[in-house]
Amino acid sequence: MTNVLILGAAGSLARVATQYLLDNSEARLTLYLRRAERLKNHAPSRVNIIEGDVLDSRCLEGAMVGQDIVYANLAGNMQEQAVSVVKAMKATAVKRLIFISSMGIYDEVPGEKYGNILAPYRESAEVVEYSGLDYTLIRPGWFTNSSDVDYTLTHKGDPFQGTSVSRLSISDLINRMVMTPDLYLHESLGISRIK
Repeated sequence: MTNVLILGAAGSLARVATQYLLDNSEARLTLYLRRAERLKNHAPSRVNIIEGDVLDSRCLEGAMVGQDIVYANLAGNMQEQAVSVVKAMKATAVKRLIFISSMGIYDEVPGEKYGNILAPYRESAEVVEYSGLDYTLIRPGWFTNSSDVDYTLTHKGDPFQGTSVSRLSISDLINRMVMTPDLYLHESLGISRIK
């Protein structure tokens, strides 16, 4: 059984991904967030909740012990957080990282220039890409609450297609990587619905 540490577990995408993983895999999940009271544990046999800050290296390293995969769903000072995550993973010998970023970090969205607004995402992606870890960056379009699982993937260097994607679609991609950890290693994937 795969052990997955979900960082930023209270986020809207992370909540959907958590339920999707519970419904579609046998993974054991550790939910890591700053205020644990924000989540209820509806599956205590498979879910552990840890209150902690990603920038607290001692707490973060403690949460990583015994994990197989780290899924990071962060906001705020993302570059500093990415550095902290990479450092903790190296200290605990956890190699597999799934990291949520944003479309547009490479100016790959036709007709759009996001400029400095995406700087935190671009800077954190660079930390991840040069980390030496077995990473996958996911660059989603705008999140929707649609109940569909319907998406296309683009690779770094390809024009981004579409503008939005359901949280369920992103969760499906994450689940696929949890089930097959060597899927999309060292890739930066755009994900959107183009229909």
